Amino acid sequence: MLKILDTYIIKKYLTTFFVSLFLFIPIGIMVDVAERIDKFKENEIPFSEIISYYFDFTWYFGNLLFPILLFLSVIWFTSKLANNTEIISILSSGVSFSRFLRPYFFSSLLVASMSFYLGMFIVPKASRGFNEFNYKYLNKKTEIRNTSRVFKQISKNEFVYVSSYNPTRERAMNFTLERFDKEKLQFKIMAQSIRWIKSDSVFRLLNYRKRVIYEDEEILIKKKSIDTIFNFNIQDLSPLNYEAETLTLFDLNKFIDSETKSGSKLINKHLLVRHKRYSLPISVFVLTLISVSVSSVRRRGGMGINLALGILMGFSFIFIDKVLVVLVNKSNFPAALAAWSPIIFFGGMGLYLMRYAKK
Repeated sequence: MLKILDTYIIKKYLTTFFVSLFLFIPIGIMVDVAERIDKFKENEIPFSEIISYYFDFTWYFGNLLFPILLFLSVIWFTSKLANNTEIISILSSGVSFSRFLRPYFFSSLLVASMSFYLGMFIVPKASRGFNEFNYKYLNKKTEIRNTSRVFKQISKNEFVYVSSYNPTRERAMNFTLERFDKEKLQFKIMAQSIRWIKSDSVFRLLNYRKRVIYEDEEILIKKKSIDTIFNFNIQDLSPLNYEAETLTLFDLNKFIDSETKSGSKLINKHLLVRHKRYSLPISVFVLTLISVSVSSVRRRGGMGINLALGILMGFSFIFIDKVLVVLVNKSNFPAALAAWSPIIFFGGMGLYLMRYAKK
């Protein structure tokens, strides 16, 4: 009996979720096409690039949309079970509510595992293509890098500053590099500009000056122009704002370590991306618990009341989550708190609703 019931609920859970996902993604694509078709024509974008963009869009949009679709899917089919008095029959036969939840959480584990793998390894690659297309053709005027007053720590003892950076010309103005031995300055390099010469794989510095400091003397070296090599890439001066979103798990960890050491202004945003990669799969369990607890109770208004309550709670979850994301991006609000506080709050709400549903 229970194995049949488990299989039935798991089948309903996964089927309803994937059907809703595969129905809403094409709708999202059609809406996006209708919104952007004029820009496609205006920029004369090759058809092959548009197809590639919508392939990336499918993964990006699906990952963005799946929590609310999962939530509504579980409410939908569980409300149908409650309306048909199937849940009452199951619980009346001696099955506890906790046991009734078991197939739901098993299904959640499958969806969360899939979400974790896709979020760590597939979606980041799609995100790179999606963002590159957007900034190349659709949002050309949007700043995708911090290009003014850039300060970076490029190694344990070396610090770089430039007043402005032009990513198109791979050139930075008012370049300064300082190297320290503990707290003592060893040398300081200054130049009016620094530019990456790709053909020769060197940096070209104009109006070059280098101060070398010894214990009892200081040497000043001046040159109009010099070609040299440094242990950083010109792009490292100002990485893309969305760089963290495009990196897989292991590359993301390395990138965050590097950005932390360099004192990046965007480190909070990068940390949020990493926390989100872990909190999103956990949200599957929280949303499942809430949706089952809300929809398993048969109400006079039928499925409509359950769906209304579910939509209200689902969008409350998303709204709070988005507000916290904005706080992180615009202030020093802790990334960990922003990523995990909605999970903790709504998880507690789910446990409370479950106790109510048991009665």
